[in-house]
Amino acid sequence: MATESPLHLLDDLINTGQQQQEQQQEFLISLESIILTIFLSIIIIMTVCGNLLVMVALCKDRHLRKKKTNYFIVSLAFADLLVALLVMPFAAIELITGEWRYGEIFCLVRTSLDVLLTTASILHLCCIALDRYYAICCQPLVYRHKMTPVRVAVMLSGCWFIPIFISFLPIMQSWNAIGIEDIIEERKGLAGASNDTSCVFLVNRPYALICSAVAFYVPLALMVLAYQRIYVTAMTHVRQIETLQRAGSAPVSGPTPMITVRSSTSSDPTDHYRLRTTMALSPSEQAPIANSRMRIETKAAKTLAVIMGCFCLCWAPFFITNIVDPFIHYSVPWQLWTAWLWLGYINSGLNPFLYAFLNRAFRRAFLVILCCGDERYARQGSCSYGQVHRACSAASVNGTSMALR
Repeated sequence: MATESPLHLLDDLINTGQQQQEQQQEFLISLESIILTIFLSIIIIMTVCGNLLVMVALCKDRHLRKKKTNYFIVSLAFADLLVALLVMPFAAIELITGEWRYGEIFCLVRTSLDVLLTTASILHLCCIALDRYYAICCQPLVYRHKMTPVRVAVMLSGCWFIPIFISFLPIMQSWNAIGIEDIIEERKGLAGASNDTSCVFLVNRPYALICSAVAFYVPLALMVLAYQRIYVTAMTHVRQIETLQRAGSAPVSGPTPMITVRSSTSSDPTDHYRLRTTMALSPSEQAPIANSRMRIETKAAKTLAVIMGCFCLCWAPFFITNIVDPFIHYSVPWQLWTAWLWLGYINSGLNPFLYAFLNRAFRRAFLVILCCGDERYARQGSCSYGQVHRACSAASVNGTSMALR
């Protein structure tokens, strides 16, 4: 008995230590699940609220419906809203619980919706970039010729129909799995799950290359070219304004010089203005106007950099991995895949802030909506416009650039 009691005590200590370790592990797993649930819920809620607010603003504000660019923005908001409602919740549940509970058929449907809606969102960003390019870098008549209502409708239709050919059509026909069926079955076996409790989606090399090109690389190339030309235009406007400042500080003789500059912050080609330097204006009167325009143009250039930076940061990791993975025998860890995928989802939540909340007209519409239709904000916008217009009229500022109000 004397020799057995220490052994029993040692066993009890070991068992107690193991139980404590198991309890700590269970606590850490539960805490991780709670934190993950809160984080993903915040992403989904912010994405839904932001995009829904954009759509309601366009429906309620008739001034927003007059600009063609805003139709691209509201269609983008609708695509991102569907991502938040139809894709993110199921992806979050699968990530938190560690299993797929909705069967093999709905796994294919969910995956097809994921590819369709995220691709549609990216194509909308490309169309917005092209619309801004034509509006800012081309003459007004060229913009009206290029961006007719029919062409806008065709571009919007393309944003929704082109993704079908890389989502539902190939995925429901299992074209993405041709040649890698054994790898998919092996991956399901490693997960220790059946078809009803797992949703494994792998793509072969042809599908990875075609899908990535259509959904990301071609739109990215067009966006880079468009925004690069817009950036150059904005910097040209800054130099023109600096020239105007120097001309305003010198005495003027002969005909009144005029410099016409179109705002690179607006997609409306009629938003232009003329700054006329005359002997009646002192340099102290001209300087605030030119400095204000310079700040606006510089801010526009920085905004373009932010838009491209956020887009590339959110989607480039996923699509680079999407191309590389089939060529390295599908060795990318699922944790990395999940991180890159949710980083792309976050882009759907950022789009309302990048494309709508930075727009003064949208911000005023948001204030009216959030303050239960208080029209004081609408009158405040009109008043501020009148003040700016009167201040600029002393310097012969004409045109409709102040329609940015």
